[in-house]
Amino acid sequence: MTEHTKIIAVTGASSGIGAAAARRLARDGHRVLLGARRTDRLERLAEEIARDGGLAVFRPLDVTDGADVRAFVEAAREEFGRLDVLVNNAGVMPLSPLEATRTDEWDRMIDVNVRGVLHGIAAALPVMRRQGGGHIVNIASVGAYEVSPTAAVYCATKFAVRALSEGLRQESAGDIRVTLVSPGVTESELADSIADPVAREAMRAYRAVALPAEAVADAIAYAVAQPAWVDVNEIVVRPAASAQ
Repeated sequence: MTEHTKIIAVTGASSGIGAAAARRLARDGHRVLLGARRTDRLERLAEEIARDGGLAVFRPLDVTDGADVRAFVEAAREEFGRLDVLVNNAGVMPLSPLEATRTDEWDRMIDVNVRGVLHGIAAALPVMRRQGGGHIVNIASVGAYEVSPTAAVYCATKFAVRALSEGLRQESAGDIRVTLVSPGVTESELADSIADPVAREAMRAYRAVALPAEAVADAIAYAVAQPAWVDVNEIVVRPAASAQ
């Protein structure tokens, strides 16, 4: 490894933004730990990265389980000796109108989108403190800045991620860098989890213009590549043709 090589753990790495980020970061010469529930996809991604000359290892991960997230971070330390960057990317988006009262979906969004990020912070922060530095990248959404029909709970979770990121930045100024990346409509499997017919139809029209996941990966890579004295706090990335 060179002095510029970083050890980077990515949650939700089996598809979409997480997979694209892993590819880009590995291509930049970093060592990547992939985490997600679908280990068959992680294995294929790690093999793809290796064929392209990079290095990635993987581990099954459920971000709703705090102990599992701690073991994920520990796996990075065991494999590579340290953890420089955690990309809190795992997320779900089963949209529906509030009046549909799909409380099980609300709970799932809170567990993955909010508790999952908190579990990542809780696991990585002590390690980074002991190392004397680190970088936490939280993936939110333009839903962290605006609310739309059928997305109230989803947006609430992303507002929470934005608030957590800013609080962590203020508390950690000087040694732990904190970046919030908020994508607009992006090509991913998130919309596949929408069971509500009203929300599914609305999302089909909303996603007519979408970013490739690689565009968001580039934003993550930009923040990671900055020198230690530069803290890129917030990046919002939208399709140029989108008014939202």
